[in-house]
Amino acid sequence: MEAITITNTRNCCCFFSSPSPNNNNIKPTMAMRRAPHPPPPSAVAAAVKEPLPQTTDTCRSSPPGHSQSQSHSKSRIDRSGKFCSPRSARELALMISYASCLQGSDPVQLFDSRINAKRVPGYVFDKQLLLSYDHMTFATEPIQVASHEEEQQLIDQFETDSAFEADVLSAPLKLVYSNFVLRFTREILEAVASGWNQRVHVINKVIPQSWKNEAASRIIELCILHIAMAEITSKGTKHQIVINEAVDLAKRFCDGRAPRIINGCLRTFVKQRSEPFRAEEILESEAIRLT
Repeated sequence: MEAITITNTRNCCCFFSSPSPNNNNIKPTMAMRRAPHPPPPSAVAAAVKEPLPQTTDTCRSSPPGHSQSQSHSKSRIDRSGKFCSPRSARELALMISYASCLQGSDPVQLFDSRINAKRVPGYVFDKQLLLSYDHMTFATEPIQVASHEEEQQLIDQFETDSAFEADVLSAPLKLVYSNFVLRFTREILEAVASGWNQRVHVINKVIPQSWKNEAASRIIELCILHIAMAEITSKGTKHQIVINEAVDLAKRFCDGRAPRIINGCLRTFVKQRSEPFRAEEILESEAIRLT
């Protein structure tokens, strides 16, 4: 019997900034991701209207009263049952950055609109969903199956998993993310917006020519680079951590050679910062190697 090869593209079909019952934000799909000539976000960050409250919440593997035998928690949550890890903040920043590119809006303003969006009366979010959400689920290699029945079963499972992630990612932000995550996300987005135009010049020097030729289909990858570079320069996070996080985001939401290319681009960027006199030489050689 002839083997059938299918690919799990669930993690590439990102539900970034998808609309919940309480807002009218767009729900990007793979088709939208490859839409021609999406406008870049504005480089001007808006002032926040209301500062987020301070919190002393600590992360734990499951909410109070929820044992590991009841469910395996795949993502870090705090005592109130919300995501509280830096990974969740970076993923949220990527969602907002991607949506802002599609809309041509300021990422900070878009984030604030999601934060302040009014809920539809009667809307209920099941926090138990957060226990099964996995920030470390990556896109898989193509899978070979022996029959069309097995192929359809896997496709149905991929669609079910994607719908589950959409429910989490489209929920009101304050129901899903801790105050720490929301503050950290906003800080990243402010850094992304304020230095966008300057980073475009740097990114264009380190990405391969193929990405320049198909920039409209590389929005997610370019947003990952913007976020990582902004965190390194503005937040002072160790570059090893930022690069690892960026590569994981690429493994989760991109496909093909993107994780390796993003790793190379960011390492070149770090070299440029540490060896300014050799910056042009490094950038040119790395761009040629990745082409």
